[in-house]
Amino acid sequence: MKKTIFFTILLTIGVFISSFTKDKKNVSSTIISTNEIAFVPTEKEISPIKKSVIPFVGKSFNGFKEAVAFRESGGRYDIVSSFGYLGKYQFGESTLKRFNIHDKEHFLENPELQEDTFMAYCSLNKWILRKEIKKKVGKTINGVLVTESGILAAAHLAGSGNIKEYLRTNGQYRFKDAFGSSMQHYLIKFAGYDTSIIEAEKNPTVL
Repeated sequence: MKKTIFFTILLTIGVFISSFTKDKKNVSSTIISTNEIAFVPTEKEISPIKKSVIPFVGKSFNGFKEAVAFRESGGRYDIVSSFGYLGKYQFGESTLKRFNIHDKEHFLENPELQEDTFMAYCSLNKWILRKEIKKKVGKTINGVLVTESGILAAAHLAGSGNIKEYLRTNGQYRFKDAFGSSMQHYLIKFAGYDTSIIEAEKNPTVL
């Protein structure tokens, strides 16, 4: 009887120890699984993000417009300079009145109106300078090749009268604008753009 009780106790202890050891192994296994190494993809394995393509306007008429606008205002429609010039192309009040534009706030808030005004102003300058364009384009003045786009940019930035005098005197006429830029600078910076879309008009209108 005593032997039976003794063996029963030993068997119970053995089962208990076995169960405890098994649980411990399971706990250990769980801990190890949480420390597994995570594999991060390399730079080569990640597909590169496709960047948006910025349209290249180059020497097109749009390129000409944006080059002039950047020089004038950084391309901002709503800007008013310290000299009182307005918008993307920095028009003075007298020029706006020439095109029957009197509401400055409306002008600043209307990009389409500003673009139409720029086109009309280019047409007017091309008519005013039509003789100079015919005579001087393709020739060299002070080492600078004269182009139509250079003449029109100079007319916009410095006035048609000033560029006309510069061309008439073959570069002897000296002029610098409020920022210290010369006619020669404009002729170089804005040379070679396609401005053939601009028609010379004596009385262009803005719709």
